[in-house]
Amino acid sequence: MTMIDEVERDEDEISWDLDSWRHGSACKDTDPDLFFPVGSTGTAVEQIATAKSICDSCPVQLNCLSYALHTNQESGVWGGTTEDERRVIRRGIAADRIAARAAAHAS
Repeated sequence: MTMIDEVERDEDEISWDLDSWRHGSACKDTDPDLFFPVGSTGTAVEQIATAKSICDSCPVQLNCLSYALHTNQESGVWGGTTEDERRVIRRGIAADRIAARAAAHAS
């Protein structure tokens, strides 16, 4: 299953209610500035890598990513993804939905 497939799962399976998932996040006691680097070069590259390493061990990583996608978080590292990576995921989700609608109309 791809990340896009996982994010598109039923909302009941992936809860991003603020009260339910943030309390279990690996980053809850980390300085939030780590997840919002300025730029994408130089020291920001190291900052992004550090943030992603925290996300990699997080039990609610998918919930966080789902939240970021559904609420259109455009900046920062969310669910182990950067702004650019989330744009790619959003485009993939949109393409899948367009293809599904086209297939439904064709049948």
